[in-house]
Amino acid sequence: MLSRAARSASRTLVPALGSLGSRQKHSLPDLPYDYGALEPHISAQIMQLHHSKHHATYVNNLNAVEEKYLEALEKGDVTTQVALQPGLKFNGGGHINHSIFWTNLSPKGGGEPKGELLEAIKRDFGSFDKFKEKLTAVSVGVQGSGWGWLGFNKEQGRLQIAACSNQDPLQGTTGLIPLLGIDVWEHAYYLQYKNVRPDYLKAIWNVINWENVTERYMACKK
Repeated sequence: MLSRAARSASRTLVPALGSLGSRQKHSLPDLPYDYGALEPHISAQIMQLHHSKHHATYVNNLNAVEEKYLEALEKGDVTTQVALQPGLKFNGGGHINHSIFWTNLSPKGGGEPKGELLEAIKRDFGSFDKFKEKLTAVSVGVQGSGWGWLGFNKEQGRLQIAACSNQDPLQGTTGLIPLLGIDVWEHAYYLQYKNVRPDYLKAIWNVINWENVTERYMACKK
């Protein structure tokens, strides 16, 4: 009876995950601006290394892990599938997080959001300044490497701030829909701000792309 159940579970998993075999490989997304466009707040050197080296590494490793996962899936090798989960989470999260991060930034960014997003921020945090202070504090407080996030709680219909360790993806680990992510890995700021993370966080607000954040907010409300 147990073996029949196991075979049934396997048949259920294969169609769901077998699409990996016909999938297109993940690729590094182009930036919507030049590497130097965010200066003086984020240097061109940091942007080039962050995008073309760090993000590219996550993409390459994710593709490699998915290939191994597919092989293990086709062989019914559950042990290997389980062993590959941390790599999927880390590299998949790195790709997801950075793909959002680049669009959250803009050389024409800064200031405050408008319209429904601003009203939601005031409703859920009291004011834009209080929201900014809270997200900054949460991001500064991340121990080691990770991310500070503004997310949308679909069930409650409210905005929520959260921190994630390493490259843990917000939605996959908390259920919150990501709207704005701030990368606080040292590779995002060390070359320019050394170990003074608060200075980097103070500067990054000058390039936040509120149009993009608003688009994400409006989309997840539908």
